[in-house]
Amino acid sequence: MMNEELNERVQRAVENFMQGYGCCQSVVAAFADLYGFTDIQAKQVAAGFGGGVGRLRMMCGAVSGIVILVGMDCGQTEGSDREGKAACYKVVQRLLERFKELNGSVICAELLGLNGCQVSTNYVPDERNAEYYKRRPCVAKVESAARVFAEYLQEKRQN
Repeated sequence: MMNEELNERVQRAVENFMQGYGCCQSVVAAFADLYGFTDIQAKQVAAGFGGGVGRLRMMCGAVSGIVILVGMDCGQTEGSDREGKAACYKVVQRLLERFKELNGSVICAELLGLNGCQVSTNYVPDERNAEYYKRRPCVAKVESAARVFAEYLQEKRQN
């Protein structure tokens, strides 16, 4: 996979977010076709991870997107395959650590600058408008997560 194609996928993730999709949906949908998923399937699978998982402000949706994609890329398919599971976990931990190095956290509430993990029963997403995009770092986190995964794919293909 060429750098140009990977950069296009990162840009696709950003465009998805700007069209109103959640952070996780945006990242997963940008790469899911590589694993035989349609755009619709990718967005459905990733739908509940927005807002830090169901808007609970836990793990960032863009980071959850990395986890889903790693599972698609190298997740084990046999329940008893401990080596495969360990290999997948190793990649997840490495990529999440990279995201954390770049962004300071993998927790939605922390990335948004909220005090603590403000769990709320408010499940209604904020309206996407100019003010939303101005005060939220989410698009930058989507881009960062997509780039972390793209770099992983590039490194994997070079080895």
